[in-house]
Amino acid sequence: MRRREFITVIGGVAAWPLTALAQQPAQMKRVGIVLPFAAPNTDGQARITAFQQTLAGFGWTEGATMRTEIRWFGSNADGIRKNALELIALAPDVILADGSPIVAALLQATRAVPIVFTLVVDPVGSGYVKSLARPGGNVTGFMQFEYSLSAKWLELLKELAPGVTRAAVLRDAASPGGIGQFAVIQAAASSLGVDVSPVNVREASEIENSVAEFAGSSNGGLIVTGSAFSVVHRELIIALAAKHKLPAIYFQHQFASEGGLISYGSDPVEQYRRAAAYVDRVLKGERPVDLPVQAPTTYQLAVNLKTAKALGLTVPATLIARADNVIE
Repeated sequence: MRRREFITVIGGVAAWPLTALAQQPAQMKRVGIVLPFAAPNTDGQARITAFQQTLAGFGWTEGATMRTEIRWFGSNADGIRKNALELIALAPDVILADGSPIVAALLQATRAVPIVFTLVVDPVGSGYVKSLARPGGNVTGFMQFEYSLSAKWLELLKELAPGVTRAAVLRDAASPGGIGQFAVIQAAASSLGVDVSPVNVREASEIENSVAEFAGSSNGGLIVTGSAFSVVHRELIIALAAKHKLPAIYFQHQFASEGGLISYGSDPVEQYRRAAAYVDRVLKGERPVDLPVQAPTTYQLAVNLKTAKALGLTVPATLIARADNVIE
């Protein structure tokens, strides 16, 4: 072989890996998502769709520049830990965590992988972040609401059902958020002439037994506070309120749209859109420690007129006028 031909061949071989490398797509990012549902459902899919659509607006395309790993859990604590460990083992670039139990499980598994949370009530009191302005560590995200909102639930329940003089407050007894919400409701109860009692929302059997016992006396109502376990047991809680003819107020509008009487709280889908902006910033190199925890910017009021009619309640016109969503 002539020298010039040899150099040409060798040069072509040497250039091939560089050419092939240039044709390869950029390294695909891996994003984990953990949701508080036992299995895929309409609500969970709406959140994921909003998240992925928002990320697409920032240039992230599923299957091309980003791969999403999704995990679902029910009320089983072992299942939460198992899913958390499975996700960490995949070495994701960032994890989107929906609710306090998921954040707690992830933090037990890693202090390195960036975590963006949604729908957490008290991230400081829970120990997830050092402060809202400077989270510290590997976690930041979006609060479900501020504690003061909890008193509003009791006020709205009394406005819609003036005869209520007792309220069972369904809350997560093991969570600082559950304790804090109940404390705010309890502080407001006396001025509204209502006695309140707590019901633990972690186990289905405990919810069913406690609500049935509470319904044994008259003039009762329910307040369902914010927690991942309230979402897990949503269908049961709505069914129990209907079965025992108890006026009930909930912390998310999905409860009202599925048969609950009234709801007031932040929009989970909107939180996923806002969380997508943080995930985008993390994927592009920013750190959770530099991203402040944010509170909701708006709250939604929803009233189910069909449920009100079934309970024999007349919804005040002033309440209907203020509602963001009136369900016929």
